[in-house]
Amino acid sequence: MDKLKRVLSGQDAEEPGPLDEVVDATSLSWSTRVKGFIACFAIGVLCSILGTCLLWVPRKGPILFAVFYTLGNISSIGSTIFLMGPMRQLKRMFEPTRLIATIVMLLCLILTLCSAFWWHNKGLALIFCVLQFFALAWYSISYIPFARDAVKKCFAVCLS
Repeated sequence: MDKLKRVLSGQDAEEPGPLDEVVDATSLSWSTRVKGFIACFAIGVLCSILGTCLLWVPRKGPILFAVFYTLGNISSIGSTIFLMGPMRQLKRMFEPTRLIATIVMLLCLILTLCSAFWWHNKGLALIFCVLQFFALAWYSISYIPFARDAVKKCFAVCLS
């Protein structure tokens, strides 16, 4: 468990990292945090799968899909709060390198729910779910060094 903690914090065992400070500043143990992360992430995946299954329900399917898919993504994003803590998660989400991705992702989450509940537009809800997927993917790869550059190069090669 300590090795996982050191890897996630990006530090050597001798030098305390930012993750060590977060873990020490909370009342949850590291194993409880990992269990919370896994549980919250699993709930997110299950909601997304359930939403996909509900897509085929007559008349209300696209709305149910949009709601469950969005709740699944929110739960999956929220799962990292267990590892980093809420304040560090918010700070990292709004760093300049991922600010636009965060805004687009949150906007897509909100617009999906608005399309489902207030506008009652199934097609728009499905479009926002697709945009939500791409925005979340772009946001997620921002945490992997050089991943965005690799994706951009792959698309440039494919389109040329």
